Amino acid sequence: MTDWPLNLARKTIREFKAYSARGGSTSALHLDANESPWMPPPSDNSVKDYNRYPEQQPPALRDRLSALYGVATDRILMGRGADEAIEVLLRTFCEAKEDSILICPPTFGYFETAARIQGANIFKAPLNSDFEWNINSVRNLIKAENPKLVFLCSPNNPTGNSLSQDVISTLCHDFQDTLIVVDEAYIEFSSSPSVVPLCETYQNLIITRTLSKVYGLAGVRLGVCIADPKIIDLMLKVLPPYPVPRPVENAVLRALSPSVMPIHKERLTLWKSERTRVYTLLKHSPFVEKIYPSDANFILFQTHDAQGLLTALGQNHVKIRDFRSKIENHFRLSIGTPGENNIALAALGALHLSEPQNRIGEEFRKTNETDIAISVNLDDPKTVKIDTGLGFFDHMLEQIAKHGGMGLTLSCVGDLEIDAHHTVEDTALAFGSALKKALGDKAGIGRYGFVMPMDETQARIAIDLSGRPACVFKGTFPTDHVGEFPVEMCPHFFESLAQTLGAAIHIEVEGKNSHHIIEACFKGVGRALRPAFARVGGDIPSTKGVL
Repeated sequence: MTDWPLNLARKTIREFKAYSARGGSTSALHLDANESPWMPPPSDNSVKDYNRYPEQQPPALRDRLSALYGVATDRILMGRGADEAIEVLLRTFCEAKEDSILICPPTFGYFETAARIQGANIFKAPLNSDFEWNINSVRNLIKAENPKLVFLCSPNNPTGNSLSQDVISTLCHDFQDTLIVVDEAYIEFSSSPSVVPLCETYQNLIITRTLSKVYGLAGVRLGVCIADPKIIDLMLKVLPPYPVPRPVENAVLRALSPSVMPIHKERLTLWKSERTRVYTLLKHSPFVEKIYPSDANFILFQTHDAQGLLTALGQNHVKIRDFRSKIENHFRLSIGTPGENNIALAALGALHLSEPQNRIGEEFRKTNETDIAISVNLDDPKTVKIDTGLGFFDHMLEQIAKHGGMGLTLSCVGDLEIDAHHTVEDTALAFGSALKKALGDKAGIGRYGFVMPMDETQARIAIDLSGRPACVFKGTFPTDHVGEFPVEMCPHFFESLAQTLGAAIHIEVEGKNSHHIIEACFKGVGRALRPAFARVGGDIPSTKGVL
């Protein structure tokens, strides 16, 4: 129909002209918005343009989210969390006391809260006793009550189960005058695919996404609505003029930069693995009666002793979500880090805290020349993923990881169009910082490492994780490059590594082949680090009592 979706929007929204605000900085002299001409202190690049109003939808951020979600920019609306998208949808399409929404409780509570604030009527098609959707009830209510909006949460909060694409497709197809809103706040944790691609087929499909969960930006407050461009245009009329502050834009762009995406992927893998482990161990808790499978980053369970459970959690200073007001004797446990999960499981009587935790360190380093993200795991070597743009350097870093017995995820975007110097140096500095974080207080480590021969080459390595940086390198190279890697960067790499790791690294190497000489150094350092990193007790290996 030619007037879609205007026929669905509130009369007020159809008729009024959106508030016009400039927003954004250009090369013009801006004396049009009553802004301060001075940047706030400290008046440096960290607060650049903070004295100017931002654009309603910052283009660079919109472009990044367009690429992240695989949709055109005109299908995206950004606001203060996905909550604001829900509010704007209601203000755009629901006349108070006249129009209605449909929800399927138990589900995300803000659907109902936002509807009540707007004065919209609410119809409910509750989940079945096993927490599956009653689709026949949903269909019958749409036919009978003609709600403007149907809110579906997949994976559902708090039950953790996902709704199939086929069901959503059928609802969109069969009820084209109803807006089908799918909240995908937890979709990254699910094995079910996102329904975002269906937006190209169904103009009445709307998806809300959040950066609060898998990308760790809950405190930044940025959410996304994905919909037909005509719906987005109507919503932009209702959205406040400046919903995305500059600090939010900067923080999100940093958190979603290309270099850190492998770290997000690695964290998500660990998160899902922990969800499986926690699910399995919860069965041994004396407080847990029933556990529900989850496609999200939480687990819903039923207890037969709510008071005993709460007492045990309180004694251990662990807080989980109490859902008894909505579902009798049910609680929701969020999945945290392995260490946090161990504490919660121990509090619930499902685990004894005897096994040492994996030592994990992360470092994010961004300069004018490089953008680097690193994650190391000193106790789980199975994941090694490296991309610096220098193939030979990637191979050398892999040697340190493999021979050092550690997991390493590393991404570097550097100014290789100039040379390799900054990429190699900054990677070493970031790598050393990540290793230092993973070591923590160094309790129980071996501290020292020695090694190694390789073909015609011999490298002798001595390492001391003393906390005092020093590097001695003795060796010469027959050539000045190995591929695109300058051989002079080999000793410089270890100097930089020693600096941020806080280690004494001594290397003596002889050989006739530059490739073999460098490889022997990297392998040897890895082999020397293995016993130095190894946990051989609980004491700090120093007469001073500190490293």
